[in-house]
Amino acid sequence: IIKEITVAARMGGGGDPNSNPRLRTAVLAAKAENMPKENIERAIKKGTGELEGVSYEEITYEGYGPSGAAVLVESLTDNKNRTVADIRHIFSKSGGNLGENGCVGWMFEKKGYITVSKEKVSEETIMEIALEAGAEDIREDVEVFEIITGTDDFESVKSALDNASIICEEAEITMLPKTTTNLEGKDAEKMIRLMETLEDSDDVQKVYTNADIPEDMT
Repeated sequence: IIKEITVAARMGGGGDPNSNPRLRTAVLAAKAENMPKENIERAIKKGTGELEGVSYEEITYEGYGPSGAAVLVESLTDNKNRTVADIRHIFSKSGGNLGENGCVGWMFEKKGYITVSKEKVSEETIMEIALEAGAEDIREDVEVFEIITGTDDFESVKSALDNASIICEEAEITMLPKTTTNLEGKDAEKMIRLMETLEDSDDVQKVYTNADIPEDMT
């Protein structure tokens, strides 16, 4: 999260969370993890150049997991050679392989993703507020409503929910798969290990896949 705050301040539009949506999202995530205020402020100042700090680069890696399932890996790194070697090793060890840039990126769309507990609000209310604010789609899961937005409409939809005192369990810009690949048994187990190992890597920020794994295995 510290890396993301620094990069968001540097690339997302300055050190003011009110005018920098990416930074605002990162700061909210840091506060949710009870990160000290001074640590957040220091990371912002490193991003804006007020303090000296390590220069991070954003790199997205693409590859394949078991049965050809697509995997996107977003990283922040100060050493590209170290990061790509680490990620390639993780893919190979888990039965997948690191691909070339563009090999699976087209299988995903960048979207706003918000979830709201079904216990907190009715379907009618969430439909009325979210759609009027610009949401593209609302899906009903077992315990939550999933609200999908375009990246440009994410902030307006989130603000509309906040103004209605509706608590969002998740609210982020993410990569959603256009289609999914069903995995079961050993392939599903391998994919879970691959995802977990990638997420544990120091330079990795987020991991996305189009693998559809049975809920009782996740």
